[in-house]
Amino acid sequence: MAKINRIIEEIRKALEEAPRGLIIQEISQKTKVSRITASIALAKLEGAGEIDIRVIGNCKLHYLKRGKNEK
Repeated sequence: MAKINRIIEEIRKALEEAPRGLIIQEISQKTKVSRITASIALAKLEGAGEIDIRVIGNCKLHYLKRGKNEK
């Protein structure tokens, strides 16, 4: 379970650096994990309410939710 937590942390950092969002392929390249592993970690982040997903065509952009005080 520690490995998935490390991957989730890496994904958070990658999404912080990309405020316009990233697709799963970009996330897997940045974190050096498979797309399946990245999608599992993203599902956990989505379930925890930490990320938003925006569907554009057949792509899904993932990005961190902004706090109420942030612009």
